[in-house]
Amino acid sequence: MKHPAWFDIALGEIGEAEVRGIKHNERIVEYHQSTSLKASDDETPWCASFVNWCLGAAGRHGTNSASARSFLNWGNAIALGKIQIGDIVVLERGRPWQGHVGFAYAWSGDHIQLLGGNQGDAVSLEWYPVGRLLGIRRPE
Repeated sequence: MKHPAWFDIALGEIGEAEVRGIKHNERIVEYHQSTSLKASDDETPWCASFVNWCLGAAGRHGTNSASARSFLNWGNAIALGKIQIGDIVVLERGRPWQGHVGFAYAWSGDHIQLLGGNQGDAVSLEWYPVGRLLGIRRPE
C-alpha cells in the first residue's frame, strides 16, 4: 500500500532531535517556520510545526498554527475504525488548550502509534492510549 507523500517525508525525518544547551537543531527551527509562530529555538513545543512542515513539503496546506489542537478543525474527520497510515491524530495533553499531534502509523486495541515530532524531544515512533484521542483528520 502506498503511503501519503507527507508520511514518507515524515519517515525520512526520524532521528531529528533537540540539542541540549544553548544551541538549537536548525531542522527543528525550520519546522517552526511552517507556522505563524516562527519560533527560533528547539525548546518551543514543535509537534504541530513538524506536521505542518511535512504537509507543506508534500505540497499540502496545513493549519499554519503551532497549536496541536488546530488540526481538530482541519481536513475531514475520520472515525477510529476507518483510520489509515498517515492520517493526522490529535491527542489530549496537559491543560485543555494543549495537545499533541502526529501521523498514524499503527494501532492495536487500546493504543495508537504515532510518527511525530517532539516525542521524547525527537522525531520518533511512540505508542499512546486511545483514551487520549481527540480526533483523527485526513486532508480534503
